[in-house]
Amino acid sequence: MNTSAKAKGGISWAWFHKLGSPKWFYGISGRLLPWLSIAAALLIGIGVVWGLAFAPPDYQQGNSFRIIYIHVPSAMLAQSCYVMLAVCGVVGLVWKMKMADVALQCAAPIGAWMTALALVTGAIWGKPTWGSWWVWDARLTSMLILLFLYFGLIALGNAISNRDSAAKACAVLAIVGVINIPIIKYSVEWWNTLHQGATFSLTEKPAMPAEMWLPLLFTALGFYCFFGAVLLARMRLEVLKRESRATWVKEEVLKRLGQSPRQGAGQ
Repeated sequence: MNTSAKAKGGISWAWFHKLGSPKWFYGISGRLLPWLSIAAALLIGIGVVWGLAFAPPDYQQGNSFRIIYIHVPSAMLAQSCYVMLAVCGVVGLVWKMKMADVALQCAAPIGAWMTALALVTGAIWGKPTWGSWWVWDARLTSMLILLFLYFGLIALGNAISNRDSAAKACAVLAIVGVINIPIIKYSVEWWNTLHQGATFSLTEKPAMPAEMWLPLLFTALGFYCFFGAVLLARMRLEVLKRESRATWVKEEVLKRLGQSPRQGAGQ
């Protein structure tokens, strides 16, 4: 039993450390990228068409509720992305993995866009529901703070010229800023807010009928696949940029150009 557990633990650690290898990451991400892209297109396409065209209108909000098929997945992804940044920050500080900084820097702009999308779609929903595009509600305000945290990470990463120093500073900010995530999640319970409770949860039975929450599930999964595809694509470009002097990168470039390494060396 102990030997088996140690063997499994050794395999897990070996796989974990492989993630720190730019060459290994570039290879595995290249195989995952097409599948994630196809899954994202199919899931988002099915979910959006189903939700906007075929789901029944809400008995209180009518057709205005349909914005949730964009708003809820983007809000979920915006928060999940920041949690991932905090995890990358811990990995970068504790295990000194450079790929953690690559993931953090490449994911931050995606998280910022998702947060902005959540705020904009929330405003579109809020106008007919509350009679106002914006209110200083606890949920809305904490989401706005999340957007500023993303902007801060992006600005901090670009402001410090030394990559190692920038990585440490961004890791610390990501870890400190993650305290805002539970505030966003529980704001509707801790304070008397206008924002409604959770529309969709993976841990509780949905209050909506299946024909309304199933397309939402499709779009949520599609958004996460989209995030994975865009993140891998951005990270692959960043890896090539940072490892441009490595032999394997030069060989990869020559392969893309249709040349063999020997031909490239001869030229």
